[in-house]
Amino acid sequence: MAAFMHSAPCWVDVQLPDLEAGKRFYGELFGWTFRAGEEVERGGPCVDALSGGKLVAALAAKKDGRMPTAWGIYFATDDIAATVTTIRQAGGQVITEPVRVGSAGVLAQAADPGGAVFGLWQAGDRSGFHKQNEPGSFCWTEVYTRQKDRVDAFYEQVFGFRGTDLGAAGMGEPGMGESGTREPGTGGSGTTEAGTDAPGPAGSGTGEPRTGEPGRGESETPGSETPGSGPVGSGIGGSGADASGVDFRMWSPAGTEPGPDTAIGGRSVITDAFPAEMPSYFLTYFAVADCDATAETGVHLGGRVSVPPFDIPYGRMAVLHDNQGAEFAVLQPPVSR
Repeated sequence: MAAFMHSAPCWVDVQLPDLEAGKRFYGELFGWTFRAGEEVERGGPCVDALSGGKLVAALAAKKDGRMPTAWGIYFATDDIAATVTTIRQAGGQVITEPVRVGSAGVLAQAADPGGAVFGLWQAGDRSGFHKQNEPGSFCWTEVYTRQKDRVDAFYEQVFGFRGTDLGAAGMGEPGMGESGTREPGTGGSGTTEAGTDAPGPAGSGTGEPRTGEPGRGESETPGSETPGSGPVGSGIGGSGADASGVDFRMWSPAGTEPGPDTAIGGRSVITDAFPAEMPSYFLTYFAVADCDATAETGVHLGGRVSVPPFDIPYGRMAVLHDNQGAEFAVLQPPVSR
């Protein structure tokens, strides 16, 4: 089994009030199929999502209605106990202590100093998703915060991220280079050497209520500003503080040359233009073949578009909410020249 690089995004899952409604929405939107997933102790029902037979995500039924309806991101770690200790030392909060998910691996959940929640995954039999940077699969993540200095220092200490301000990085395509979010040894395919039959965490992060996660109401819609001027759209769609007033930093894993070719995610700033009660959060991006068609389909399926499709240096993107309020972004990569 090939493991993900330490600190690389390796899994995403979503907490939903109605699991069957979620399957219908994402099944038609992304063409996903589903199979039963493993439940964490005290967890609710969950299903693995597959794209072209390859594991890409999980959907889980919320056991507690107070839990947010939201997508969650997980970062790979070689030593989850040590990472949890470092999180505390760096000023973060541990929400879910490490818990074993059968033979699949071990998970934990934490929040950074600004309150944004993320997961940790130490692989056992399961490494994570088997497809990324292809239509219907994960391609990017970024955190939105008001405490950029504390948050930058936090992720540099916890994961060893090396930051690059986008305005100083040129116009390379973050996360799409040979050493970006793709797993080492995959030849850029985004799939693991273990093949398509070894599932990832299978919704493992959805078993325990995220009691420490700031709830995000469905009406809280970051990105309602002009694209590139607010939180949403100021990430891979931005061009750095020097060029546009947008403050965005890309993250590259430790041991790599920081820059767009090695970036695995990023950090943007929630400006004063948004309500003070808006919490920090991670936004998950999925690659799609046609951004406009995906946005139209999302609305047809009962979702809504909070940021309509627009062009960025890295393709064409939009921000949507599913039919139960969970927010996510879609990105159509640029046509190869």
